Amino acid sequence: MAGPLSGIKILEIAGIGPGPFGAMMLSDMGAEVVRIDRADRVPESFPDTPHGDLLNRGRRNIGVNLKSSEGVETVLKLVEQADAIIEGFRPGVMERLGLGPDVCLERNPRLVYGRMTGFGQEGPLANAAGHDINYIALAGALEPIGRKGGPPHPPLNLVGDFGGGGMLLAYGVVCGLLESQRTGQGQVIDAAMVDGAAALMTMFHSFRAMGGWKDERGTNLLDTGAHFYDVYETSDGKYVSVGSIEPQFYALLVEHSGLGSGRELPHQMDQTQWPALKEEIAGIFKTKTRDEWCEIMEGTDVCFAPVLGLGEAPEHPHNVLRKTFIERDGVTQPAPAPRFSRTVPQIERSPAYPGQHTSEVLRDWGFDAEEIAKLQDAKAVV
Repeated sequence: MAGPLSGIKILEIAGIGPGPFGAMMLSDMGAEVVRIDRADRVPESFPDTPHGDLLNRGRRNIGVNLKSSEGVETVLKLVEQADAIIEGFRPGVMERLGLGPDVCLERNPRLVYGRMTGFGQEGPLANAAGHDINYIALAGALEPIGRKGGPPHPPLNLVGDFGGGGMLLAYGVVCGLLESQRTGQGQVIDAAMVDGAAALMTMFHSFRAMGGWKDERGTNLLDTGAHFYDVYETSDGKYVSVGSIEPQFYALLVEHSGLGSGRELPHQMDQTQWPALKEEIAGIFKTKTRDEWCEIMEGTDVCFAPVLGLGEAPEHPHNVLRKTFIERDGVTQPAPAPRFSRTVPQIERSPAYPGQHTSEVLRDWGFDAEEIAKLQDAKAVV
């Protein structure tokens, strides 16, 4: 195994969205992550091609019947050897399965127990169903995103599921592992997407407290209110982005775009002039294609980039040189990040199907052939 987390053993109770993403991040960094899937999801035979869900990359997968006492005991024996376990069920589900924090920490006092939920482990909404859009709405992260006069615009499910969810979970688990190595004691990590999305909004709370942020959507420096921080359509129907906030970068934007046509422009931060200047620069960007604007601005200090699609981003020369995207089994995907100079992260294996490595993992984690056969006969593992 490569990567800075090499030697760390983590169990992942299969879930969706943020849990698998957090597990992928940990696996990408070299941790041995074993995904525990439901026995009834194990196919009768495994296809020759890898599973299509890239969030499951890097991990071996075992099928366990968590409704059987033998299946639960199997997981607890794995817990005894693990450094961490992560799960993404509603509060109380793991306890009802017999795999709650108290039981697991009794088996392994140094265990880091990572819990991923939307609303957290307690509170009026703790047991309510929800998705990314609901969590970021409650956190105050959705309302400011959008254009003036329009509704809030959901930013895919990046802010709740992945930034405020899975990445927060991975961060919390690594922090817990560092502390556990010092003290020999484990603990529970309560990672909630509402909390994570709220944390991502810290800078905007400071702007608001200092009087530099208006509650009206689309009127501020970073929410498309400013003409020098926005995306603009080009003559070929594509888009470019500019973020010329600092005065020296703004001067270059004015120079390279021709904004103002030689006349003296109002002060950059005169917000009363932003709407008119936005309309003017939008018209300018529509006079050339995206590639023509790239020729003019890309690589300068304008703070410019073309707006690339999912299929285009891997082909950009900068991303190609840095190997930001890699191809594995014919599938283009983001490479592990961040980068390390010595313990270089890599993807250990392609996404697995439920139960694809059950016998192999149990053997590697200390179960003998007779134990494995008995568990299979009892349908505790598949």
